[in-house]
Amino acid sequence: QVQLVESGGGLVQAGGSLRLSCAASGRTFSSYRMGWFRQAPGKEREFVATINWSGSSTYYADSVKGRFTISRDNAKNTVYLQMNSLKPEDTAVYYCAAVRSTSTYAYTRPQQYDYWGQGTQVTVSS
Repeated sequence: QVQLVESGGGLVQAGGSLRLSCAASGRTFSSYRMGWFRQAPGKEREFVATINWSGSSTYYADSVKGRFTISRDNAKNTVYLQMNSLKPEDTAVYYCAAVRSTSTYAYTRPQQYDYWGQGTQVTVSS
């Protein structure tokens, strides 16, 4: 069982930056692939980024590629999402997700993840 707690959301102007954190419980964090998803009002939850168990492999949605960076610190049981050059269309609740996997295959669908955090709101004003 893994419990995930996101933090770092907030209100920022367009062009600004935020760093989200997701702290995971448990002693086997390094066995999990981690992902970030987001959901805007009235829209489906969409993939943002994913990182493999060691941090050696990352994959991004086209909409955030070059602006967002996912990373992890297995010693701290934490995954991060650095978000730069934020746009109003990035406004959403951001969720951290985990699945026990050491595969290098990039999981991009919500159904592929077993554990979810409660979400953190990111609002980008124009």
